[in-house]
Amino acid sequence: MKAELTCFAPNCRASFPVTAVLYNCSRCGGLLEVTYSGGPLPPEELKRLWLDRRTHNNPIDQSGVWRYREALPFLDDEARIVTLREGNTPLLDAPRAASYAGLDRIVFKHQGFNPSGSFKDNGMTCGVAQARRLGMQRVACVSTGNTSASMAAYASAAGLQSVVLIPHGNIAAGKLAQALEYGARTLQVEANFDQILKLVRVLAEKLGIYLLNSINPFRIEGQKTIVIEMLDQRGWAAPDWIVLPGGNLGNVSAFGKGLRELQQWGFIRKLPRLAVIQAEGAAPFYEFFRSAGSRGFEPVLHPQTLATAIRIGDPVSWPKALHEINTSNGAVEKVTEQEIADAKAQIGLCGIGCEPASAASLAGARKLVSAGVIPAGADVVAVLTGNLLKDPDYIHRYHTGALRTPGGTPLESTYGNRPVVVPNDPEEIAAVLAH
Repeated sequence: MKAELTCFAPNCRASFPVTAVLYNCSRCGGLLEVTYSGGPLPPEELKRLWLDRRTHNNPIDQSGVWRYREALPFLDDEARIVTLREGNTPLLDAPRAASYAGLDRIVFKHQGFNPSGSFKDNGMTCGVAQARRLGMQRVACVSTGNTSASMAAYASAAGLQSVVLIPHGNIAAGKLAQALEYGARTLQVEANFDQILKLVRVLAEKLGIYLLNSINPFRIEGQKTIVIEMLDQRGWAAPDWIVLPGGNLGNVSAFGKGLRELQQWGFIRKLPRLAVIQAEGAAPFYEFFRSAGSRGFEPVLHPQTLATAIRIGDPVSWPKALHEINTSNGAVEKVTEQEIADAKAQIGLCGIGCEPASAASLAGARKLVSAGVIPAGADVVAVLTGNLLKDPDYIHRYHTGALRTPGGTPLESTYGNRPVVVPNDPEEIAAVLAH
C-alpha cells in the first residue's frame, strides 16, 4: 500500500509525501494523518499470519506493534525499527470492578505492562522509526510524564539524543525518574503543558529536532495497534464499548482510526462505541461535546487534576477525537478527583494496579452505566493507560487519608488501607491480626 500524509480537515484533505517533516497541514493548519491507498492482504490470511508470528523469535514479530506491520505500512525499511517488545499487553477480567461499575463484566486492557509502563510505547516505537528514516539525530517532546519516559527509552535504544520539557513541579517522581535514567536532556519549564507545547514546536523547527508528541501522526499509527491487538486477543469479536481516559486525546484518535480501517478492510463488521473520560478540572473536550458544537472549542487555561497524565487543558487532537466519537456513536464524560481515587482503589482490590489517570476509565464507566448510557449487560473493555508505580505517592496519600485535590480540599479515603504501626511483640501483633 502507498502511504502519504493527508490533512484531516474535511474541507482541505491536502496530501504530502510521507517523508515530509510536518505536524500540521501547510495549507490550512489542520491536523495530519497517515493514509493508505489500497488494502492489505485478505483478513483471514493476515489473521493467521499475525497469530503465527507470536511464536517467532524475530524481535519485530515479538513486538505487539510491528507484529501487525501490514496495518501500518508507512515504513519502507524494517531496519529502521527499534523495538523494546512493546505491546503484548493483557486483557484482565475484573469482577469486583465490574460490580463497582454496575456491569455484569468488565475487562481491562492494561497498557501499563509496556516496557516503560504506559501506552506511549506503542506509538513511540513508530515515531522513533520515522525519526531514523528521516535521518534525525535529536527528538523532543513536552510531557506530563509518560511521553517523556517512553521517548527517552526509545531514543536511547535508537542511539538518538532526546530532549524532554516538563512542567516544573507538575510531574510524578516515578515518571521523571524514568526520563533521567534513560538519559534524556530534561528541562523543567515554569509553564503548563499547553504553553510548553507551543514552545517546543518553535524550538523543534528552529533547531531541527523531530517532535514526538501525539500531534506526530506516526505516533497515532503505533497507538492504533492497541485496538488491533485487543481484537486479535478477542478472536476478532468487537466489544460493545471501549472506555478510555482522555488528556491530549491521541489515544481515542488512534483507536477510532484503527477500528475504521479494520472495518474497511473486512476484519470486523461493527464499530465499538468509544467513551472518553476526562478529569473534572481538565475537561475542555467534555464541555465542548456537551454543548453539541454550539460554541467553539474553549481550552482550560489552568487545568487541575491529580491525574497528571491527563492534566491537559488544550488537547491538540480534539478534532480527530470528535470525529471518532461521532463516527462510533460514542460518549464523553467527566469525573471528579474523588471518583478517580475511589475507582483506582477498586481496581487495586482486583489485584490490578494502575496510575491515577487510568482509573478515570472505570470511574467514567460507572457514571455512564448509572446514566443509562451503557447497559449493565454490555460487553465493555476499559483501557488502563499506565503502571501502578508511575505515581506511588498518590497511592500512599490516598490510603493514609492525606490525599488532597490540587486546591487543597481533602479527599475521602473511602477504601483506605492504612498501614498499622505495631511493637516488636508477637502477642500484640496477634491481637491486632485477630480483628
